[in-house]
Amino acid sequence: MPLHTIETTYHLPVYRQGAYDAASVDEACKLAIDDDDWSCELPDHETAGQTFVTGIWRGRDTAYQGEPFAASGRFVQTVQRKAELFDTLVRLLKEPAQPMGLSRHDFDSRLLRALAAIAVADGIFRDASVVRPREISAIHSS
Repeated sequence: MPLHTIETTYHLPVYRQGAYDAASVDEACKLAIDDDDWSCELPDHETAGQTFVTGIWRGRDTAYQGEPFAASGRFVQTVQRKAELFDTLVRLLKEPAQPMGLSRHDFDSRLLRALAAIAVADGIFRDASVVRPREISAIHSS
C-alpha cells in the first residue's frame, strides 16, 4: 500500500477581555476590535475548531515536497465549504429569474426576498460591520 503524508489542522481561538470607555456598546465593540494589544490573550481550548486536511503528499515525511494532492471536499474545513456554497447561492440568486409557473404576486414576493438576501450577502462580502434588521426581516417574511 502506498504511504501518504497528511497534514491536518485545527484552529485554536484565543480570547482577551478588556474594558473600553465608550458612549455606546457598538463604539466599545469597535474599540475592542481595533485594539492591537493581545499581550493578555488566553487560549480557548473549549471552542477549538474541527480538524481538517490542509495537505496531502505521496510518501513518508514528504510534506511540502513535490506536488500535493487535492483533498476530497469532505475533508476540507467546513467553514470554507460553507463559504463556497454561500458564494454559489448568491450567484444563483443574482441570475435573472423567470416566474416559471408562479403567480405574479408570489414571484414578486420571492424576488423582493431574494434581493434582500443579495443585499445582506453583498454586505458580508464587503465585510460590512452592520446588517440592518429590516434587511434580515425582509428575507424571512413571506
